[in-house]
Amino acid sequence: MITVKTFTFNPVAVNTCVLHDETGAAVLIDCGCVTPAEEKQLSDYVSGHHLTVKRLLCTHLHVDHVLGNRFAGQMYGLRPEAHRNDVEQLPPPEAQIRFMHLPFQVEFAETADNFLADGETVAFGHSRLTVLHTPGHSPGSLCFYASQDGFVIAGDVLFQYAIGRTDLWGGDFHTLTASIRERLFTLPESTAVYPGHGNPTTIQMEKLYNPFLKN
Repeated sequence: MITVKTFTFNPVAVNTCVLHDETGAAVLIDCGCVTPAEEKQLSDYVSGHHLTVKRLLCTHLHVDHVLGNRFAGQMYGLRPEAHRNDVEQLPPPEAQIRFMHLPFQVEFAETADNFLADGETVAFGHSRLTVLHTPGHSPGSLCFYASQDGFVIAGDVLFQYAIGRTDLWGGDFHTLTASIRERLFTLPESTAVYPGHGNPTTIQMEKLYNPFLKN
């Protein structure tokens, strides 16, 4: 069984997730820690639960979601993994910071060169995640679905009663809503949704009450 531990990091309040199971194997998703205190919070959890972090997964490569990738690389020897479309079509994080006037002065990890594809399986310990390509917020936005445990890590695709913004590089409202309807709303309604910002929700609640997805 997968345990989902969520940390809210950096001034943009990114949800960083550590997923681990009874074997102690873990994956880190959207490492957004930016201060020494946030880095310690993450590393204390990993060491305190005797975890071995196997992979560093990125739902997408907007700068607020990758601020901690360099730390994760130094701490755990990991390289970021993302969809090829974001690597090829998004500007580097330094340029994103300038464009969005964000208050970050950090050194970034090298660009992801391990590419994740739709339908791929991410294995760790006894657990499996299915990679879902869900473009629209960014060209390479990904969700990670744990069918056996009934949850999906949704990044900035789907939020509680909201959806991701579509006014950044490669964003498109119709593409995003199609991704949600065709890839996420086809999951069991009981599926828990862990978004990239804000509170968890469920597929059922978003079908019923999300104002951006009403027919």
